[in-house]
Amino acid sequence: MLRNALSRLRGTHRTRPSEEPRGGRVQLSLPPSMSASLGCDAVGVPARHGFRLMSHLPRTGCVFADADRWWWIVPAGSDLDLDWPEQVVYARGADVPAVRPRLIHSPDSLTPYTPPIPLFLMVCQVAGVAPTWARRSAVPAP
Repeated sequence: MLRNALSRLRGTHRTRPSEEPRGGRVQLSLPPSMSASLGCDAVGVPARHGFRLMSHLPRTGCVFADADRWWWIVPAGSDLDLDWPEQVVYARGADVPAVRPRLIHSPDSLTPYTPPIPLFLMVCQVAGVAPTWARRSAVPAP
C-alpha cells in the first residue's frame, strides 16, 4: 500500500486542463468507479505526516497529494463537532488550495472515504494536540 502510494507520488503525471488550479484551488476528482453518495470533503495534512497516517489508519479511502499536503477524502460534514488541529485544512466539497494534487491511493472498495473519526484522532496524535470536540448540546439547557 505505501509503496504504491510512493510510486504514484513520485511518478510523472500530466494534468488535464480541467485539473489546473483556479485561483490556487483545485476540485479533487474521484475515480469514476467510486460511489460518493455521502458527498465529499477533504482533510489536508502536512505532507510530512502522510505516510505515518496512511500506515496507521485501519482503512484508507482516496488520498491525493501535492508537495505540501496529503488530502484525505471524507464524507461531507465531517467537520461537524470536530475541532481539527491548526495544521489541518478542511475543504468542503473537496475544493482544495493545492497545485496539481495527484491521486496516490485508491481503496479496493467502491467507497472513496477514509473514516473521519480515526483520521481525526490520528491527526491529533501526529500534531501533538489533544483531541477536542466542539461543545454543542443536543438538548438546550433549561
